[in-house]
Amino acid sequence: MEGTDPVKLNKKFLAALSGAALLLTLAGCSDDSNKKLDNWAQGVCDQAAAQTKKINDANTAITQVNGNGKPQDVKSADSAAFQSISEAYKSLADIVSKAGAPPVDDGAKIQQDAVSDLNGLSTEYATLKKQVDGLDTSDQGKFADGLKGVSDSLAKVSKNGEQALDTLRQGDVGKAMAKQPGCKQASSSPSASPAAS
Repeated sequence: MEGTDPVKLNKKFLAALSGAALLLTLAGCSDDSNKKLDNWAQGVCDQAAAQTKKINDANTAITQVNGNGKPQDVKSADSAAFQSISEAYKSLADIVSKAGAPPVDDGAKIQQDAVSDLNGLSTEYATLKKQVDGLDTSDQGKFADGLKGVSDSLAKVSKNGEQALDTLRQGDVGKAMAKQPGCKQASSSPSASPAAS
């Protein structure tokens, strides 16, 4: 699995969180609605900070796993990280859901799309956890082959997530959320994969 670029969670998180709401560009905004939008973004981002940290910590844990280490150790670390990421995306979906629609035209649809994207990512990471949990650790070769399959799945989750959110990354809502401390997270992404093959 060396050379496989893991999910860029920080970028993906911000895109997913601010994502659907970024279609604000299509709706005209007055100064009053900009203030309302800033308040909406602040409410979401303040709550999201803990989930972003959870995703970052899990991502870091994946990169710190020694690919040449004991299969059980690699399996346990990856499983725990995928579980944590799945839970964080589920929590983010709940935060956006409870925040209400952003104060823009089609705000309800924008919110619904964002919640759907976040729940989808949560489900995909839960599936990755199940895939890791099913790996055979008794044979190093079989384990490495299985881990390569997990890496391939991880790459697909990343690509699918990026594609789903690409159209949602522009506009005033993205700018409003990027200003919020809770949504300002380190933009660097780990370059290591869960483990070496």
